[in-house]
Amino acid sequence: MHFRALTSLVLGASLATLSCSGDGPGETTGGDVEHDLDKLRMVLETNADIAYAAYSDSVATAQQLAAAIDTLVADPTEANLTAAKQAWLVAREPYGQTEVFRFRASPIDDTNYDASDGEDGPEGDINAWPLGEALIDYVVEGTDFGADQIAVTGHQTGVPDPIPPNNIIVATDIAIDAALLANTATAEDEHDVIAGYHAIEFLLWGQDLNADGSADTESSRETGADTGGHRPVTDFALDDTCTSGDTVNGSPEHCQRRGAYLKVAVAKLIDDLTVVRDGWAAGADYRAAFTTVDDVDAAKGKLLEILVGMGTLSEGELGGERMQIALSANSQEDEHSCFSDNTHRDIWLNAEGVSNAYRGQYAGYDSTLDGSDDQTGNAVDGYGIDDYLSDLGMTELEGNVAAALAATEASYLAIDSNARGGTPFDVMIMDAGGDAAAAARDTIVNLNAQSAQIANIAVDLGVGSPDDVVDPEASACNTKDPTSEC
Repeated sequence: MHFRALTSLVLGASLATLSCSGDGPGETTGGDVEHDLDKLRMVLETNADIAYAAYSDSVATAQQLAAAIDTLVADPTEANLTAAKQAWLVAREPYGQTEVFRFRASPIDDTNYDASDGEDGPEGDINAWPLGEALIDYVVEGTDFGADQIAVTGHQTGVPDPIPPNNIIVATDIAIDAALLANTATAEDEHDVIAGYHAIEFLLWGQDLNADGSADTESSRETGADTGGHRPVTDFALDDTCTSGDTVNGSPEHCQRRGAYLKVAVAKLIDDLTVVRDGWAAGADYRAAFTTVDDVDAAKGKLLEILVGMGTLSEGELGGERMQIALSANSQEDEHSCFSDNTHRDIWLNAEGVSNAYRGQYAGYDSTLDGSDDQTGNAVDGYGIDDYLSDLGMTELEGNVAAALAATEASYLAIDSNARGGTPFDVMIMDAGGDAAAAARDTIVNLNAQSAQIANIAVDLGVGSPDDVVDPEASACNTKDPTSEC
């Protein structure tokens, strides 16, 4: 899910900040704060460095995913399917840390970096969710995947009604190409998402059903043994052993179309990520506009943009849309990576991205999926907001923000530990008030408190108000009460 209207609010707040302050470089602004223009520029440059590094790693891991998919499609074996899944999981590690660069008319959200004329960035093609899986391939309705969850309310693909059972894979008269996948998230409720990471995830894992293929997913979740979808490798078979759900020994053309879909989807993903990465490259128009500031007022406006990404991701998107909606409704479909059971990593990585922006650091990504970053070639260790607060003598505020980030980290580490121990996020959320969901509840509450501290940075530095940093309309969830319905 994504909020298309937020960036215009950010820019409006930035302009308001500029119009109400006439102070020049080095003069007292924002209460008793005497800003340092050179150090503000260092904050902006470091933020841009982190964005370029994380998106560069996202492109590289997507290219590795493409290679694994090529191997799978050419030779559909269990080993090659497992390798492709592993490559998808690794590809999520750097990308998850980039979500903090949203909500600010940066290249991920807007191609001309001006939200006043609407946002047309590729984010919806890259990471939109939940997925319109019924529009892509076969699905099974049951206790946890009801008609309301897999309904396709609108689309521009040419697939005829009814959906299901009709879908892109079986509609063999529809060409699977980049133009088709560009018709994604066109419906108002985005039930027609067909591109990006989660389309690839669905095609690799399939629905998160029981091992026997039944839709009674409650039973597998109750055992705590839920490990994601169970798509058989025969769904990619090149001969008459091809399967499609209940159809055994079906048309090889359907299996070939799944392979083609994977290849087109990952190629589009790479193209979209490359465009975003290049916007942050040294000398690129966006980066130049973001980092080139002539006075303190301009720098404060850019700092507000960073804080909006941090605050809105924390409270509205991650705490509310990605966690509380699923927790309060006990909904597998609404967890962020529902097919692969990788939601615990989404939570960790999104939260880590906020910390990266605050501390001016990017450690790289985890290619072995053991929880530690081992790919450090693009690591950044720069000048962060924490450094700026310390240099201004605002040690109490710096300590409060650090404490809030640490509390969030402790709770998302618990989610990750539980998932690695056999209790994935969709099992944790079965009873919103139960013991298993404690770490999820704590993380939502801590993200709410964290966003308040991020807003305090804006207020104390004279950059903006709490409502500038965290749009009150960003989410329908009350993240102070994580079990309440959204």
